[in-house]
Amino acid sequence: MSGPAQAQSPVHDKWATLDGKPPLVIAHRGASGYRPEHTLASYLLAIEFGADYVEPDLVATRDGQLIARHEPLLDDTTDVKSRPEFASRRSTKTLDGKEVTGFFASDFTLAEIRQLRAVQPNPARSKEFDGKFTVPTFEEILDLVEQESAKRGRRIGIYPETKHPAFHLQLNLPLEDSLLDALNRRGLNKAGTPIFIQSFESANLQYLRAKTPLPLVQLMDEGSLIYDDSGKRVVSVSIPDYGDRRGGEGPKSLGDVAKYANAIGPWKRQILRDVGKPKLLTTSVIEQAHQAGLRVHTYTFRNEPATLAPEYNNDPLQEYRRFYELGIDGVFSDFSDTALKARTAWASR
Repeated sequence: MSGPAQAQSPVHDKWATLDGKPPLVIAHRGASGYRPEHTLASYLLAIEFGADYVEPDLVATRDGQLIARHEPLLDDTTDVKSRPEFASRRSTKTLDGKEVTGFFASDFTLAEIRQLRAVQPNPARSKEFDGKFTVPTFEEILDLVEQESAKRGRRIGIYPETKHPAFHLQLNLPLEDSLLDALNRRGLNKAGTPIFIQSFESANLQYLRAKTPLPLVQLMDEGSLIYDDSGKRVVSVSIPDYGDRRGGEGPKSLGDVAKYANAIGPWKRQILRDVGKPKLLTTSVIEQAHQAGLRVHTYTFRNEPATLAPEYNNDPLQEYRRFYELGIDGVFSDFSDTALKARTAWASR
């Protein structure tokens, strides 16, 4: 593991980002390449590396508390399956239109969640820290960021994602107001605060638009961007609502997205597309988003060779350099130390 990187990177003459500033390094689920994801230890390590933002995914417990998990399911990221006292909690629910069976956070109180321990879900990564860390609440993450910002003399950003908001709304456990309540209590729900709120759904972002001046990010899954015949230019946008009608009609174009969001978060293979050729196809996604006034924060950058396209020759630094060259505004990375190293190298080129 490399040592801590500097959070600040000098502004180069020609960063091609929307605002001309260096792209943000967003610690995806913390330093999840090195520690079990969404644990205080994972966030702290990312902060030590120098990440600009830490990214907690938020789901709700049965008693309406926000906790950090990648999905409403606890099966793969905690030791719940080995806990006989919770065996009866296994249930089947409809998640994004599909029947899913497992252990849902919404069937546990916070007190019960605190009995669980986090585990590493990625089989390519070390299991040495399994069972050592608890599942944190959003409040605990806010505490950590506040303390570390004061300690280090720099403002560490927070990038929460509302996970499966329509699912939670149907359970009468809406995420949005709980999130804003937590921010309001600390005076963080105001313009200029280094916080982005993100979602793969659009209805809840449109609902949030009337309630917060904080920048909102419309995440894009694999089918959200529709391209022209060349495969390069986006001609329309498709975002599922899963029955959530709070935002009215969903967006049909990047221009529509810009009416309520400040950025988009596409998968990196939507920007550099794998179309079965020796090299990835470069699209105009970043250019088109910038023309609409939208920043582009793309996911997810990882160091493991299996996650890299062949043209990068098993070198994750090459992948970062390519996206920095294209003008990406931010990268979600499991290895924020590597992202920062690449940003510093690009800035000093």
